[in-house]
Amino acid sequence: MPAVPAAPDRRSVLRGGARLALGAATAVALPGCGAGRDDGVGADGRVTVELWHGQADTGRKAIEQLVAEFNRTHPAIRVDAGGGVLSDAMLQKITAALAAGSFPDIAYVFGSDLASVARSPSVVDLTDTVRSGPVPWHDYWAPAREAVTLNGRVRAAPALLDSLAVVCNKKLFADAGLPLPRPGWTWDEFVETAGRLTDRARGTFGTGWPGVGDEDTVWRLWPMVWDLGGDVIAADGKRIGFADSGVRALETVAALTRDRSVYVDPKPGSEQMYQVFLSGRMAMVVTGPWQLPDIQEAGIGYGVVPLPSYSGRPMTISGPDTWTVFDNGAARVRAARTFVQWLTQPAQDVRWDIMAGSLPLSRSTQALPAWRAQDRGTDGLPVFTEALKSARVRPVHPAYPQISRALGQAIASVLLGRSTPERALRRCADEANSALLIPR
Repeated sequence: MPAVPAAPDRRSVLRGGARLALGAATAVALPGCGAGRDDGVGADGRVTVELWHGQADTGRKAIEQLVAEFNRTHPAIRVDAGGGVLSDAMLQKITAALAAGSFPDIAYVFGSDLASVARSPSVVDLTDTVRSGPVPWHDYWAPAREAVTLNGRVRAAPALLDSLAVVCNKKLFADAGLPLPRPGWTWDEFVETAGRLTDRARGTFGTGWPGVGDEDTVWRLWPMVWDLGGDVIAADGKRIGFADSGVRALETVAALTRDRSVYVDPKPGSEQMYQVFLSGRMAMVVTGPWQLPDIQEAGIGYGVVPLPSYSGRPMTISGPDTWTVFDNGAARVRAARTFVQWLTQPAQDVRWDIMAGSLPLSRSTQALPAWRAQDRGTDGLPVFTEALKSARVRPVHPAYPQISRALGQAIASVLLGRSTPERALRRCADEANSALLIPR
């Protein structure tokens, strides 16, 4: 069974956006410009494009291979992939660069950060580039399209796609005499199953949840909110859309806490939660396809099932990331547009997906023989891909980081038994609603 190549930086991708964007939103709004920088055109007419890719290890190797191929096949453009920082520090780096007026041509920006970054006039509008590109716009999965669209305009190119599902330890289920869950199961069944799979004497937990209160804590709750009819922001844009559904979702979290069936990870990045699962002491973990390589390497016999829901209908979340283009003059913008168009075409996308642990950006990529082979040869991977049909994304909204921070603290307080769902959500609403009233 071929393993999905690891993407070590994906776990930091999940938590980075909301944490860093809080202090950055105002600074990004400063008018950055490329004035004073060269136009990137060499004496031979070749245009140099600076790329901050944010990847580590396998992801870095994948993007560097693709960049080398692009440079070889596009002699009028040279992409320099040597700059930047790891993705979980990218927003901070980009914010400082925009304020200083010296920034890259392309950067890997978390989808949850795009609205804050796109407030800068130096961010290039890619509506025409993406919608008239070689990959038809509607061929991209809906989460990929929605994550890069702000106020009807495409502000970046989709870079990476994922989804959440539940990975189950087959041995722990068998030891407890329980069958693996099936699609259509409910959150009540999840809570009951987690309780039956918890054995405090043996130090085993039914499930786990990040407990720091960061974006990694938060984004796991949104599918529950959406399934209950709520939304992140209400239709009027002036208040949160989960005042009621959020309480119900937090009641499910509280039930796990009361049963003592949930391992609450006290550190950022969920590393301890994953280590508990990889050591065979956790029965179910809500995660994405990036975690499969580590699970395979640990020798855990596993199965993957869709997220539970309240309604029985499929519901999950995708956390796409972006290639955001910045304006350093007409020549460099044209070259940057050419590169991101090339990079998101199926022939390149499938290589990036397989090497970096992503899901296909488009149905055209999904249809390629290379992806079909990857899908067939990797246990559980088809569940994550199928989930894209029902996946939703967090709103591309400048106030999202503040909403996430408020909800993250609410979830953490319930996980740690410090608050009831009602009190926690009331405090969350006060802070988040205030953020939504700030003029943008």
